[in-house]
Parts: sequence; structure tokens; C-alpha cells
Amino acid sequence: MHIRKYDLNFGRRELLKGIACGAGTGVLMPIEKVMAKDMPLTNAYPDELYSIEDQTKGKISVGDYITKANVEDAKHILDPSMYDQIKNAGRRIKIKAPTTDMRKLFNHAYYEAMQRNIAEGRTAKFNADGNVVDAQGNPWGGGVPFISPKTGVEVWANMAMSWGRADANTYAIKQWDFGADGKLEYQYDFQWVELQMQARTDRKVFRGYDKELRRQTVYFSNSADVRGTSFLSNWSVDQRQIPDLYGYLPEFRRVRQFPANQRFEPLIPGATWFLTDPWAAGDPFLTWGNHKIIERKPMLIACSGNFSGTDDNWKPKEQEVGNPIFWESEYEMAPDIIVTECEPVGFPRSPVSKKRVYVDARNSVPCGCVRYDRQGKLWANFEMAFGQFVGGGKDGKRVVMSADGKTPAWSWTYVMIYDHQNKRLSRTHHAKKGVGTESLFQIDEDWLFETYCTQQALQSLGRA
Repeated sequence: MHIRKYDLNFGRRELLKGIACGAGTGVLMPIEKVMAKDMPLTNAYPDELYSIEDQTKGKISVGDYITKANVEDAKHILDPSMYDQIKNAGRRIKIKAPTTDMRKLFNHAYYEAMQRNIAEGRTAKFNADGNVVDAQGNPWGGGVPFISPKTGVEVWANMAMSWGRADANTYAIKQWDFGADGKLEYQYDFQWVELQMQARTDRKVFRGYDKELRRQTVYFSNSADVRGTSFLSNWSVDQRQIPDLYGYLPEFRRVRQFPANQRFEPLIPGATWFLTDPWAAGDPFLTWGNHKIIERKPMLIACSGNFSGTDDNWKPKEQEVGNPIFWESEYEMAPDIIVTECEPVGFPRSPVSKKRVYVDARNSVPCGCVRYDRQGKLWANFEMAFGQFVGGGKDGKRVVMSADGKTPAWSWTYVMIYDHQNKRLSRTHHAKKGVGTESLFQIDEDWLFETYCTQQALQSLGRA
């Protein structure tokens, strides 16, 4: 006989209580203590918050699919975009067992940086300008600044300071864009590069760039009509500053600077995503305002797994039932999702009225970002799946190694951006290789900087 230690609604009551009193993460035990001692996450949250059976009153179980036929039973634990996709667009998701090993929710080096911060009693705060610093007022040096975020702006700072949870990231990305009729319209290969100048796990400043937070580059290598096109964003440490955006367009054979509103337009034809969308905090968090926490609750998210170990190039499977434009994806119960909003106060010409982002409180990673148009109507979502790169290969035991060469790599695995107003979809996946691109977890940062992260690099890439 299973004896429940807490009644069914204990976890929900405690999460609501946490909002009311400004408490941070964790219900049974603070998340910092769980992380410090490498304890299972069940020490922080009761079983009922991890149970799809409890959350749907026995209607849905691990191993089941959520489809149009049963989506109403799970509506309260889905974001509105996912609900609409399943209800009206032929989407389905498979339910997997929840992740309770905290290390599987992080890049290894980033996790250990957070453990080191906890052991040293190192904490973050906002300075007079609203930027993140340590207790002594020095620039923040790596790891999630606010492990147990209590305010909306703390949640957004956690997302913005380090996107991919590593000091350097370079992703080979393959993208397909589908029209409302389900037909493929565009296909692209591109390299996405992130290089942290500060907020690094090593607590250093890359090459002395103490005025910058990161440099981020997008380089399109295929198709033929966009080959050589590239964009570089230089992020200031001051999160009130809009990043300088430079682009190389082969037809003009020069680098030019783009206006701030380019962040709200597709970089390439057919794409349903804008520069403001990736990682939810696609813009510096202080260029948006009115940050607030709407609620905290258990939800279904793609927070672990979804690495396509069966494909040599890490391509996910298309849905075998329903609409094949969607990836076949696995979702699981996450016990504590922070639902937060903000508005583009620094972008008066933005076509977006607000973002609503669903953030996993355990690692401060966004699992869903829903944008709304100026009329407040649902526009598009930015759905990200994460997990360790484990599985598949000839023996089924393949492990893609992280930067240390000893532990499994952790990163995003796929992204889907569904436009609810025109029924178009962009789907991407984190590929091993693409046309002229390659994903690397063990990176020479000086090479990465010189190859991708300067205006001269954009010219070289475009003319190659």
C-alpha cells in the first residue's frame, strides 16, 4: 500500500504560499541545500508535483500520449500554445518519467560553478543601475545568480546572464519552415555561436572585454540564396543597453549596422522566429520592463531527454501519427514552473505587447516562451527541449562528451516555433553537422572569437 505523506494538494498550496511571501525555490527543502549535497530533487518537492497521474486524476499516465482526444485532461498543466497545437494542429506529445537527478538538468561545469558559489556563500544582487553584481559590487562571475528567484526581474536575470549555460557554445542548426498547408517552403543550415565575455564559470573576463557580457553570431551556410549571410550581436554588461547588431549581406559585400527593430523581424525568409525569441531573454533583461511572476505550478515540459540517439546527425523523428511537421517529442512533469511576464518598454515600435515565459525553477531554464501581438492575442511560441546527449550509436550507449571530455554534454536538442495566427511552423534541431557547420562542445575560445565573433570574421565568412 502506498501511504501518502502529504495530501494531494500540499505541493500546490506551498507553491502558492511561496508567491505570497516572496519565498524562493523548493517546498520541502531549499533547492540550494539539495544542490550542495547532490541530493535527489524529491527532497525539494513532494511526489504529487511529479506525478502526471495525480495531476490528471488518473486520466493520463507515464507512457501515454496526449492528443486531441485527451488534451482537456491536461490543459491546466500545458502552456496555451502547446494546448492549441494539440487541440487544433495535429500535435501530440508522449509522457515520460520525471527527472529527479539535478545534474541531468545542467551543463556539468555550470552546475559545479553553482555548487562552488553555494559553498563559498557567494550571492548576487542588483546594483543601482539594476545590473547583476556580487555582494561586493563586482560583476557577476558565473552560475545562476539567483538560485531561488523571488521576483520577476530575478527570473529574467537568471535567463539572460548565460544563455546556453556554458562559457562558449557553437551549434550546427538545421531548420525547416512549413506553410499553413503543411508544405515545406524553406530549408536552412546555420551556425549559432555564443561566447561569454563575463558571467563565466571560470570567473574570468575573456580577453579583457570588461564592458561586454557576450558576443553572439548567426552564420547562414545554406541554402544558396542566403549563403554567407551573418549577424553579430555585441551585448553590453549594462543590461539597459540594446546590443549593437551588425550584419554581412553577400549582395552588398560589406558589414552594416542594423537598427534595434531588426530584433523583431525574421533574419531570413520563411522563419517564424525573431532575434528577440531565442532563450526567451533574447534581449537584455532591462530593455524589457514590468517583470512579474504570474504564478508557480507543476507543468509538463520537455526538460530532459529528447536527444535523438537513433540518428547519426541527431535529427529527431517526425510525428508518426498526426501532423508530421512536428517533431515527435517527450514531455514530463516538472514540479515547479515559474510563469513570468514582461513588456518591451525599451522597444516602442515592437510588434510584441508582452512575453509570457515558463521557467523551470530548478535550473532557471525557459521551457516555453509565448509572445503576444499588440492586441494581446496569442501570436507564437518558442519551444525548447533540453537534455543530456546520451543514447544511440551502434551499441545504444553513445555519449557525446562535454567540454571536460569526461561528463555527458547537456544542451538544447530541438526548437519549434509555431505561429498561431498564420499556422506556419519553423522547426530546428541541434545537429552534429550541417552544410559547412559543426557542433562543438570542446572549443578553442580564441579560435571561436577570431572565426565568428568580430566584424572582420563576418566578412571572411561571407566571402569564403
